[in-house]
Amino acid sequence: MGVALITGASSGLGKEYAVQLAARGHDLVLVARDEGRLAALAEELRAAHGHRVEVLPADLADRAELQRVADRLADQGRAVDLLVNNAGFGSRRGFVRNDLEEEERALDLMVRAVMVLSHAAAGGMRERGRGAILNVSSVASFAVMGHYSAIKSYVTVFSEALANELAPHGVSVTAVCPGFVHTEFHQRAEMNMSRLPEALWLDAPSVVRESLAAVAAGKVVSVPSTTYKGLVGLLRVAPRGAVRRVAGSLATRRRPLDQR
Repeated sequence: MGVALITGASSGLGKEYAVQLAARGHDLVLVARDEGRLAALAEELRAAHGHRVEVLPADLADRAELQRVADRLADQGRAVDLLVNNAGFGSRRGFVRNDLEEEERALDLMVRAVMVLSHAAAGGMRERGRGAILNVSSVASFAVMGHYSAIKSYVTVFSEALANELAPHGVSVTAVCPGFVHTEFHQRAEMNMSRLPEALWLDAPSVVRESLAAVAAGKVVSVPSTTYKGLVGLLRVAPRGAVRRVAGSLATRRRPLDQR
């Protein structure tokens, strides 16, 4: 089934990608900062499926460590057939209230790393005439939910552009754009999500299954769930003023209690 490299693989959607891809027969390269959690997951997957699981600890916001992962992707002697750019984080503060250092880190991790790793993987895939890149974006990329929306807008549009470039060479690129997913993402960002309706929550296994099906089908943009497909359809046609008002309301719902 080939080799899949997954960033942000120690928890959340990244861990679920590792679990499902291992079950489908893929060998894995797991990338994240937490070497201990990666090693534990790798051992679990080896025991369950008997596949090769490589652990590659790296902070993708650090340029030297990012380059190590890029070099692994560019190594044609150990070709990677599927790149899953999943690593990311949210912030509990608005752009102006937040530290600029954290905002720069967000750009490094969710924009620059996606660009660098996609470039590293795409070259070999293009030469081989096969391969796939799956970039984890967000429904926020169609909205105006702070700096995170701007970052994820880059991921979605970049994926579409790269898909056009690589399609003639047998390589697919997919941006998956989920809404709110039950993972550690919001807890780590210390966001208060108690007022968000349960109907807007997705579960990680379903998001991963649907996105992998989209990759297999060669779909360029995948929005998991009927609810969010409908929401994105509305966002595409609604006046931007209305989009901003709705986004402001949602931001209030997820803001930490100490900032209300």
